[in-house]
Amino acid sequence: MYPDRAFFDRLAEAAKAETLPRFRTGLSVDNKFQSGFDPVTEGDRAAETAIRALVMEHYPDHGILGEEHENIGLDRDLLWVIDPIDGTRAFISGVPVWGTLIGLREKGRAIMGMMDQPFTGERYFADGKASWYKGPDGERQLATRKCETLSDAILFTTSPHIFGADLARYMKVQDRVRLFRYGCDCYAYALLAAGHIDLVIENSLKPYDVGALIPLVEQAGGYFTTWDGGRPEEGGHVIAAGSKAVHEAALALLNA
Repeated sequence: MYPDRAFFDRLAEAAKAETLPRFRTGLSVDNKFQSGFDPVTEGDRAAETAIRALVMEHYPDHGILGEEHENIGLDRDLLWVIDPIDGTRAFISGVPVWGTLIGLREKGRAIMGMMDQPFTGERYFADGKASWYKGPDGERQLATRKCETLSDAILFTTSPHIFGADLARYMKVQDRVRLFRYGCDCYAYALLAAGHIDLVIENSLKPYDVGALIPLVEQAGGYFTTWDGGRPEEGGHVIAAGSKAVHEAALALLNA
């Protein structure tokens, strides 16, 4: 039995009750890494706990893969994939481009997903067939923009600094697009699904970074793969595009 939109909304509301009151409050931040910086807040942990509690109550036979707590039943047919605050750096900086990601996989494939941005009141949802927006400017079905050339495309990535040894590969694409911007995390994929931008390229992602976003992009008519053209459910080096033409052109440059 698949969950409905109302249940996803309920999960998002439970997370929102933990994240929004902590946003722009000068909350304490822990670092997961001994070297480098991978922040986590009490909001991350509390929001994931709230989501998990509802899933385990209503769907005890489902598995759960989350960023902040122990995974459960990864071999089960239906698996929830949770990132309570995707974009924690934005969250702790007071920038409203973070989001709560709630995804559902069936036999390894991402089939449903929600990206909720509590501060702006925007909610993006993939129901298994189509993607939807609900927010301050109404409610509508989403469709990607059918940009046909890289020279007309708008590209987003978190930062060029994430690419390391792969920076030259990424720059081949950036040098060809009309406009590029940095720093939107999961919000960039929502903008892509809504037809505002055309391309997102990132690397070193985890399954919970993409689990909710894959169906959101694909069910809006877009394309979401790894850099070698494979399925992106496990994260890694990923590329999302609004049109087949832009996806193929960017992949060709990444692999030239």
